[in-house]
Amino acid sequence: MPVVPTLAHDYPEWHKGRTAFSLWYLEVNSPELLNYLEQLRAEFSDFLFQPNTRQFHITLFICGFWEPYRQFDDDFIFQQLDAQMLQLQELNLSPFKLKTGKINSFESALFIEVEDSQGILNAIRRQFYQCSSEIAPLSYCPHITIGLYGHALNSDDVFLRMQQIEQHTFEIDVQQLTFGTYAAQQLQGPLSVHQQFTLDSL
Repeated sequence: MPVVPTLAHDYPEWHKGRTAFSLWYLEVNSPELLNYLEQLRAEFSDFLFQPNTRQFHITLFICGFWEPYRQFDDDFIFQQLDAQMLQLQELNLSPFKLKTGKINSFESALFIEVEDSQGILNAIRRQFYQCSSEIAPLSYCPHITIGLYGHALNSDDVFLRMQQIEQHTFEIDVQQLTFGTYAAQQLQGPLSVHQQFTLDSL
């Protein structure tokens, strides 16, 4: 079965001239985990789309285009972020831990599974849904993307390489949630932080 490669061109039918696409995510800061992820990205570099300057992260909620006023269905306006921040305060979240799992593959991307044994990520997502719908929602699967596939290849080749690599697990300490954007016209460009919600450590 073939994978779905990312094509290197602009997608005006998607962004319609808008520049900033927004999401809530968890930053990955552990040096040991980051080193492992970089090693995996290098191991699979011949499969993956280049260049890729996006930071490793765990997507929490896909908001949409960051705009002051709603014009299209996939716009996310400033007032909605204010409402989500209030919803987060109601949760009274303390810092929590996640754990990385195995290397796996979507149709279009290579990723590492993330285990949320306490179900905290879904609890946060339910709060967000009270003030905003998610853009193009799929069944939520917490993960860290290693990269998007850059050309046509057979998924059997991807899984064969996975089996040849020594895999490790890591614990992730979550101290804050981050709201940020990336440039819609730059494929796999970096994330820019706009707002952070620090979890109560008391």
